[in-house]
Amino acid sequence: MRTAGARADLKVGPYIFALAVFVGAGLQAGPSAQAVAGQRHGRLFPPTNLGLLEGPDRDAWQKPDQIMDALKIADGSVVADIGAGAGWFTIRLARRVGPNGIVYAQDVQRQMLEAIRRRVAREGLRNVETRLGVGSTPNLPARALDGVLVVDVYPEVEDRVAFLRNLAAALKPGGRLGIVNYKPGRGGPGPVPPDEGVRVESASVEADARAAGLRVLARENLPYQYLLVLVQ
Repeated sequence: MRTAGARADLKVGPYIFALAVFVGAGLQAGPSAQAVAGQRHGRLFPPTNLGLLEGPDRDAWQKPDQIMDALKIADGSVVADIGAGAGWFTIRLARRVGPNGIVYAQDVQRQMLEAIRRRVAREGLRNVETRLGVGSTPNLPARALDGVLVVDVYPEVEDRVAFLRNLAAALKPGGRLGIVNYKPGRGGPGPVPPDEGVRVESASVEADARAAGLRVLARENLPYQYLLVLVQ
């Protein structure tokens, strides 16, 4: 579900960084499971391990409907999944926006985007467009999106303020940017929960958002994570 990079040299859980973004997709968890738009501190999540991001219980703890509701994703919406990774969140966004909407599945690894294209074809979806990101540039159309989702990607972004500014530039007036991160501590899904060292507290994201000219519209509590909804 951006993506936007799990690091093989850290003790991260099998579900962290699959992908959310919306844009998101963060969802994802990717570079940490999803490949994130931005510089990484370590190696990107191996595309050969994408199956680790598809746990059968992910719907239960990720709460995709709650996240999409908070971002006001509806039929006909134009959204982005940043660091989309395996496309877990991408297909859920595509179903939510319907044939009249568009989902930009973004990642910085071509292999991830190839995997998403195959998955979308299997699902029979025609409203997904893949985008290759470079550095902190997400490669999204300017002022065109209703929502951007970033799921489990934020900890791997080097220049986070520039990253947020670039994502905000893709939003329409009134558009929403959702950041999903693991809460501080040791809790999390899977046999090896995400390491404490790669988690980012919500206060840090909020400070970055202010520096990028954004404000927090809403905060959502998820089983292992938090969602911040940012607007301009």
